[in-house]
Amino acid sequence: MKKKLMVVSIIFLMLMIVFVPKTESVVKAEFTTDANYKSAVLIEKNSSKLLFDSNAHERLPIASVTKLMTILLTLEKLESGEISIEDNVLVSSNASGMGGSQIFLDANQEYNLGELLKSIIVASANDSSVAIAEYISGSEKNFVREMNERARELSLNDTNYVNCTGLPAPDAYSSAYDQAIVLNKVLNYDLYHEYSSIWMENFAHPSGRTTQMTNTNKLSRFYEGCLGGKTGSTNQAKYCLAVGAKRGDMSLISVVLGVDNSKSRFKLASDLLNYGFDNFTSKTIFSSADLANKTIEIKGFDRKTGLKAECDYNIVCALGEEINYSLNYNLPSKLISCMEDQVVGNVEIIVDGVVVDTINILASETHPEASILDYLRQIANS
Repeated sequence: MKKKLMVVSIIFLMLMIVFVPKTESVVKAEFTTDANYKSAVLIEKNSSKLLFDSNAHERLPIASVTKLMTILLTLEKLESGEISIEDNVLVSSNASGMGGSQIFLDANQEYNLGELLKSIIVASANDSSVAIAEYISGSEKNFVREMNERARELSLNDTNYVNCTGLPAPDAYSSAYDQAIVLNKVLNYDLYHEYSSIWMENFAHPSGRTTQMTNTNKLSRFYEGCLGGKTGSTNQAKYCLAVGAKRGDMSLISVVLGVDNSKSRFKLASDLLNYGFDNFTSKTIFSSADLANKTIEIKGFDRKTGLKAECDYNIVCALGEEINYSLNYNLPSKLISCMEDQVVGNVEIIVDGVVVDTINILASETHPEASILDYLRQIANS
């Protein structure tokens, strides 16, 4: 009898082992490549979260990827109204004499600023870069000072600019991570997307001649969802590329530095983007939908205002990964009045017990302060 019970018990335990579901941790695929390179990084655009890191903070020459900061400063000054794309820029002999990639500007001629910026974004024009730098700051030296000041503001701790073009220079360096941050800023501008989507276009000179521009970033044409980017190459830096792409709700930025050849840099950057899109996803954990059943009473009489989020909050995670999060609302019980889009409170986003961000909550309607007449009507109707 005891033997039979023992046999039954063993069979029961074996069945438990077979049929009890296993809890498996999410393991994303590792990124592998045959390319020879010095540094590479992949980040998610909205959060700047690192999804892949290979010597991401190593200080290296970056060639014409330097122009991302030239482009960013120009876009920011356009946004602030300090300059306009309609401005005329007088090109100096210093600017027109720049070597390397250029649009062959004529010295002592005026060019449209918007067209010069376009030639930098599309064709990586060194002469246009210096012409804009001199126009904005009086000299390239002064402009480079502004480039480094902006780098400090963005906490680019592994970056030092020496010129605005990326032509070889002692003490000029940056890192893959730092340039991912700069490209992230550049990608926020519609004008950049307008210009970076151009594949081929003629650049018209005041004399009537034209120079053909072809986009140096091949992925702008051949990679699905490409948002733009910047190439660079010198003997010292080898081949470099910073590029962004979007698929669905997720945008990624890939930067590769010190790649052996041009073909390999485009493949490595696109392989990194593919790795990100294949292994990660963006989950919305807070949006206006979470406020659908929340209202705030307006003091005085029976009114309430609906609420909406100032922005969504998304978290990038590995496919299948569960996120441990909660939302802590800070809202008043009553308001005297409110205007549509007025900030009335906030919500703390808590992930793994840590507050990672605070999002403003806005009124979705306008309700003026109750008047004496409103109170009298309320009394009459009660």
